[in-house]
Amino acid sequence: MALFGTLVNVLLIIIGSVIGRFLGRIPERIRETVTYAIGLAVMVIGIQMSFATSQIIIVIISIVVGAAIGEWLDLDGQLNRLGRWMESKAGKTPGEDGQGGIAQGFVTGTLIFVIGSMAVIGAIDSGLRNDHDVLIAKGIIDGFTALILSSTLGIGVILSAVPVFLYQGAITLLASVISRFIPDDMLQFFIEEMTATGGLMIIAIGLNLIGLTKIRVANLIPGILIVAVVTGLLYGFGFMPAAGE
Repeated sequence: MALFGTLVNVLLIIIGSVIGRFLGRIPERIRETVTYAIGLAVMVIGIQMSFATSQIIIVIISIVVGAAIGEWLDLDGQLNRLGRWMESKAGKTPGEDGQGGIAQGFVTGTLIFVIGSMAVIGAIDSGLRNDHDVLIAKGIIDGFTALILSSTLGIGVILSAVPVFLYQGAITLLASVISRFIPDDMLQFFIEEMTATGGLMIIAIGLNLIGLTKIRVANLIPGILIVAVVTGLLYGFGFMPAAGE
């Protein structure tokens, strides 16, 4: 089931939001330690994914060129500006009937859960490989984050589950449809290198979560497109690696 990972992600956001609504503010020590634990788990997933490559040079080229393109386009900055704009709009919503709080929770949750490389990588992984590990890991992170947000911003956070389902579901279904028109050997080659390149991005997310780095992971996302271009060119020119290489 291609949408399994997205459904789990959405369910965990809902559960976290409901639990957080009935809890007070989470103690900082608990929040910090759990975040570190999640970060370490995310890094393990990323490391496992990075070993999928059979041609490490493709991964290096893709992540480096993708990072350069991402920085040139300033994707991270664009997303942050979008977030600030949406938050400013939500902040102007009248709050006399509680709608201001609902809007703020919805917007904040949507920005956190939708905008990020795990959503893209995980959804593609679900669509191409029917592998939902990344989205399930994202769901655990999102569930805990939803718990924190709803304990402070209210039940509006739960509404962010809708755009998460639509966004990730669309990417997953698109990836699964495209895979039907690509030769199996080329698709397998792309999946291996995309998984490894995405694994490096997942490691970066883990490092950010535990506070060791402040990598602008969104600026690495174009690396996935570079993987597609490089593997497509190699396949077109007949430079496919033999099985097991």
